[in-house]
Amino acid sequence: MTALPETAVLVLEDGTRHVGRAYGARGTTLGEVVFSTGMSGYQETITDPSYAGQIVLQTAPHIGNTGMNDEDRESRRVWVAGYIVRDPSRVVSNWRANASLDDVLVKDGIVGISGIDTRSITRHIRSAGSMRGGIFSGADADQDAEEQLRIVREAPEMAGRNLSAEVSVDEITITTGLGERVGNLAVLDLGVKQATIDNLAARGFDVHVLPQNVTIDEIRAVDPVAVFYSNGPGDPAASDGHVELLRAVLDDGLPFFGICFGNQLLGRALGLGTYKLPFGHRGINQPVLDKTTGRVEITAHNHGFAVDAPLEGAFDSPNGYGKVEVSHVGLNDNVVEGLRALDIPAFSVQYHPEAAAGPHDANYLFDRFRDLVIATQKDTK
Repeated sequence: MTALPETAVLVLEDGTRHVGRAYGARGTTLGEVVFSTGMSGYQETITDPSYAGQIVLQTAPHIGNTGMNDEDRESRRVWVAGYIVRDPSRVVSNWRANASLDDVLVKDGIVGISGIDTRSITRHIRSAGSMRGGIFSGADADQDAEEQLRIVREAPEMAGRNLSAEVSVDEITITTGLGERVGNLAVLDLGVKQATIDNLAARGFDVHVLPQNVTIDEIRAVDPVAVFYSNGPGDPAASDGHVELLRAVLDDGLPFFGICFGNQLLGRALGLGTYKLPFGHRGINQPVLDKTTGRVEITAHNHGFAVDAPLEGAFDSPNGYGKVEVSHVGLNDNVVEGLRALDIPAFSVQYHPEAAAGPHDANYLFDRFRDLVIATQKDTK
C-alpha cells in the first residue's frame, strides 16, 4: 500500500495559505516569495547565489524532468531559501543527470512544496507585490495556523538586508585565462556564477575571485587591469562598504564592469539612488533595448531592486564622475537595465549576459568589456 504524501503549507505574510505536498527537505523555511518565469534552467536558477534569502516559485508547471548534473551547477550549492513547484517530475529523463531534483533539495536541506496552484500565487504576487513567506512541511505543517503566520511576520524583510557575506568565497580563487592574455581581473564575489567566471577567462583575463570584504589595498595587490562586480542577493542600499570600495576603484582609473547587483552598486557609487521593485524581474525571457545599437535582446534577469536614473540623455554624476547615461532599458516596464559612464571607463548591466536566454543575445558584453580594458591600456601607455 502506497503511503500518503506528507502535507506542506505555504503561508504568506498577508495571511494567504496554500496547502500542498512536502517536496525536498522537511521542516520550516522563511524568505521573500518571488516567481521565476523560465520554462527551463531550473538547475541554474536554484544554484544561483542571487536567490539567497528567497523562496522561488517556478511559473512553469512541470519541473525536474531533466534531473540534476554536476556540469550545469552555477555555484557550490543550492541557494534558494525554499522552492515552490506545481508538478514535480516523478522520473528523470536525461542522459547527463546523476541525481533527481528532489534528491538534491534534500541533500542541501532545501524545504519545498508542490501540488499547489502556482498560477494563482503568481497573480497574487503581481498584484500585492513580493512578500515574506514560509513553507512548513512534515511535523511543522501541523503547527497552529496563527503560530505559522506569526513566524512568517517576524522574519526579516529583504529591504535593508546585506547577504553578500553569506554567498561570497572566503579565500581568493584564480582561474587562468584562455587565448591571448589581457591581464589580471579582480572579481568581487557578491554571489558570482561559474558561467561568469568562464566567460571572463575565455576573453583572456586571469580571473581572481575575491571575498566580498576585501579592501582597496587587497584589490591593488592583485595588480588588476580591471575590476568586476558580480551579481548577488540583498538590498544595494545596505552595501555601503561595497559602494565606497567601488568609488576607490573608480578613483584609481581602473576599468569597471558590473552585472545585476554590480549595476546597482555602480549606480550608487555614481551618486544615484536605488529602489525596490513591486515583484522584480526573474526569468529568462526579459526583453531589453540596447540603446547604443538599437537591438532588442532577450535576457535573463534576477533582481528585486533597480537604479533610479533618467532614461533619456546624458546627466551629471552626482558624485563627480562626469557624464553618465542609461545604456539599456527593460521593455516590459521601462526599468533601468544598464549604465554607462562617458568620462571614465565604467559600465554595467542589470541582467545576466553569461546566461543563455536569447541564447547569446547579451554575450557580446564580455567582448565590450575586454575591448574597453585593452583601449584603456593603450591610452595609458
